[in-house]
Amino acid sequence: MNIQTTLPQLEALFSPWREALGADYTPYRNHVYRMVHFCLALHPCSEAQREQVLVAGCYHDIGIWPQLTLDYLPPSSARALEHLATADGGSREAVRLMIELHHKLRAYEGPHQELVEAFRKADLVDLSFGALRFGLPRDYVAQVRAQFPNAGFHKRLLQLAGPWLLRHPLRPLPFLRW
Repeated sequence: MNIQTTLPQLEALFSPWREALGADYTPYRNHVYRMVHFCLALHPCSEAQREQVLVAGCYHDIGIWPQLTLDYLPPSSARALEHLATADGGSREAVRLMIELHHKLRAYEGPHQELVEAFRKADLVDLSFGALRFGLPRDYVAQVRAQFPNAGFHKRLLQLAGPWLLRHPLRPLPFLRW
């Protein structure tokens, strides 16, 4: 399991978002790099699938920032699909599913299942700070986390989710999927 410190395709995807992300650029970029590495380690991908993971990775939470909203999966997915306007249907569907279901609380079954599940699990590995690893070696998770530090990403998520949780303590967060 190789750690790539820079993925040119991913950097190109991030480029238009640097200004919109502002101070959250590095924390989000590092989160995406961790997720991509975990996803590719969980599921060996073809080159086409790898490109889908990179696009889904870049866009999976991007909908948070334009309006600082927690109901960000539809806008994140829409932006990814805009980017993929010329891609084939299979690519678009896989990317859409990875984004829209990465906060699914139960295992996903359906088209592109292995890739969607690897992406969902990769996000959980990062969200849990590596406590959940889904078979990934502890050392590998630690190395990826060291290479791409948190830089306040989880703290920022708590800042965004905190007000919702205080106002709606009995309602699930709008990005969770059953």
